Amino acid sequence: MAAYCGRACRQYLLHLAHDNVDFRLPEIKALLSLRNRPFDTSETFSEKSPFWQLNGLSEDDIRSVMSRTVCGKSSFELWGHGTTTDELRKSLLEYPAENMAPYLQQHSTYKINVYTFNKTLVFKDRIKKIDALDFLPFKGTVNLKDPEHIFCLLEDYGSDPNDIPEDPFHIYFGRWIADGQRELIRSYSVKKRHFIGNTSMDAGLSFIMANHAKVKADDLVYDPFVGTGSLLVACSHFGAYVCGTDIDYNTIHGIGKASRKNQKWRGPDENIRANLRQYGTDRLYVDVMVSDASKPLWRKTAQFDAIVTDPPYGIRESTRRTGSHKDIIKPPEDFSSGESHVPVSMAYHLSDIFADLLNFAARHLVLGGRLVYWLPIYRPEYCEEMVPLHPCLTLISNCEQTLSSHTSRRLITMEKTKEPEDSDRLSHLADPRFTPYQGHNSFREKYFSGVTKKNGKDAKATPRNKE
Repeated sequence: MAAYCGRACRQYLLHLAHDNVDFRLPEIKALLSLRNRPFDTSETFSEKSPFWQLNGLSEDDIRSVMSRTVCGKSSFELWGHGTTTDELRKSLLEYPAENMAPYLQQHSTYKINVYTFNKTLVFKDRIKKIDALDFLPFKGTVNLKDPEHIFCLLEDYGSDPNDIPEDPFHIYFGRWIADGQRELIRSYSVKKRHFIGNTSMDAGLSFIMANHAKVKADDLVYDPFVGTGSLLVACSHFGAYVCGTDIDYNTIHGIGKASRKNQKWRGPDENIRANLRQYGTDRLYVDVMVSDASKPLWRKTAQFDAIVTDPPYGIRESTRRTGSHKDIIKPPEDFSSGESHVPVSMAYHLSDIFADLLNFAARHLVLGGRLVYWLPIYRPEYCEEMVPLHPCLTLISNCEQTLSSHTSRRLITMEKTKEPEDSDRLSHLADPRFTPYQGHNSFREKYFSGVTKKNGKDAKATPRNKE
């Protein structure tokens, strides 16, 4: 047991990308929870820092996280750290020699890299910093091209590019373990995607959403506003079976005007299945259907392990549902003959979209399943009470992506913690937290008008150009 703890309880360092900063902590926590591991860090932990120290994990845990994260760049077994070179030296000399020994053998090869955050060092200064580590008992041979072991000296110069200190705020040294999956952002870029639309989700954000949802192999994942299937592509990459619905007939069937530059009409093979085929995951494609998200379609059981979606905000895509304000709708005379029928549609308010989405998730997610979706926000009026809640769903995280000076969208992650009961139907009457927030319905108007608050009154600024 002592020997196992010696390997499993070492301290590790994560080096994180400095974009999508608000999304990093929920992603790492979600990936650790897939292995039933807690997020245990140092007392000096700073969420905004690009370097996180993690405790109580094994190397296998770290490799598992790095095999999925797009927020993490690299991971290391931390051998020593400090705010000065003297502190680093002392910390390294205190690190157990038996932990270092397997990687310093005479027959081994190695190299040492120097990484600086927020500062560029010339080659001569990098060599000086490597030479200053000569007190470490390296016995192997240096091999810069293909070493067995890679070590890294990492220096943190803060995050202010206009005030870079002479000396780093913190220095770390450790053995490299694995890199994250940043390459997925490039290889799955929408620019290279076979089938795209006006609102196709960015590849990096798609994978972040799949990780927040804890999507894993053999899960069944559903997107009720599937569009061109960007979220299905990301979820299938992690081995999940995927399906979706959308009210837009042309998008589901891949027909009509193309969204790609210099292309007028979509080709006959442009569809969601072709996107999955492009990445070798078409065997995980269940199906997509033309359907109204506001209408009941599925049998009343919990069948989805995750629901990952990006509802329309009424900006690039309209928010519509089938129906009419008229009391009686006369069906077309040829309705029973099997001819195609285009149903009447009406506005689908954002407050209703989110209320329906949460109710759907409460009914159709398995216990422990997650709902991940985007919520558009008018920033001057935002408060946490605007985030829709449901008695069967627990809010896990709420991350902001700024769109403009006055608008943003928040990535909401919720987990199903109990099955629906009859009493839940009346919960919105007893608890105002479960009442749909009607203010979301004016998001489109505020997005285009650029409304600002002045002296407690709304004053219209210069209108923004419509997309």
